[in-house]
Amino acid sequence: HHPWLFHRKLHVSHEVFMQLIEKICHHPVFLTCGHWDSDSDGMPLPDSLLPREQLPVWLQLAIFLNAAGHYGNAATTQDMAEWAGVSVGTVYNCYKCVSLSLLRLHNDAIHFDPVHRKSDLAEKEQAKDWVESRSIPGWRGGFLCVDGTTFNFFQKPGHHGEVFFD
Repeated sequence: HHPWLFHRKLHVSHEVFMQLIEKICHHPVFLTCGHWDSDSDGMPLPDSLLPREQLPVWLQLAIFLNAAGHYGNAATTQDMAEWAGVSVGTVYNCYKCVSLSLLRLHNDAIHFDPVHRKSDLAEKEQAKDWVESRSIPGWRGGFLCVDGTTFNFFQKPGHHGEVFFD
């Protein structure tokens, strides 16, 4: 009933959340009984992820997305465990199960929408101009982080390191 609260916590809309569940729920990592042939997709499961009783897929995905959308003190496994009402070990297993299921979908589900409208092309060109004028000209054709988003590094990068600190 409060989509903005849902989005604030999981960083996706309810519709996207439901589509993700639909795409990952049949992955063998979420089996709770029976046998799964690890050779079926070339991705063997560690013993810790073999079929057994586990949380519903929707809850595992919610725990994963909550963690993926936060950083620092707000993203510790202990905080995720307290938020979800589960143990730290369960949080860790949710991370592993959801990560495995999403990696299997990489080519089908992880992508950027192509640019179709002329206004989008103009905005993309403006962003490239901005990057070229404010950083290294060779980065003009790059993507992501052109909005000024920063990343914390524990040390200065060796390649073009001074650019990160100007």
